[in-house]
Amino acid sequence: MAIIRGRDRRIGAGIFTASMADIVFLLIVFFVITYNVEVDRTQVVLPKTMIRHNIPKEAAFVSIDKAGVVRVSSGKEMSLPVGSDEEVQSFAANVVAANPYKEFVIKADKGVKYEAFDHVLDALKQAKVRVIYLLSEQKTVNDTQ
Repeated sequence: MAIIRGRDRRIGAGIFTASMADIVFLLIVFFVITYNVEVDRTQVVLPKTMIRHNIPKEAAFVSIDKAGVVRVSSGKEMSLPVGSDEEVQSFAANVVAANPYKEFVIKADKGVKYEAFDHVLDALKQAKVRVIYLLSEQKTVNDTQ
């Protein structure tokens, strides 16, 4: 053991945390980049269908739940409830003004009255929406027989 000016020189035990900070930073960046936001979380029981098509990932959503609450999302943010058909129409008109070829998806519960669905569909048509998809269950009618 070396003695320096009357004191003994000790090597202290330590944990080097500089590399840990780099690893934590890389993990945070990884999770932020790979995080996928689900824009419409309205719980509905979807109807079955005969024909299926894939919908675009960036489509705007209009969802109607059992209670008749209508929620809208442009496909980039979380869905927000709207109070009237005029609000649905103005929302859709704003989205179409930004992108005339934007696709819309109507997500309606199986138990929703047809009148509520028809009002939303009319509001989208009046806003000059060109492509409207109707969301259905993953299984088709032929798969359940």
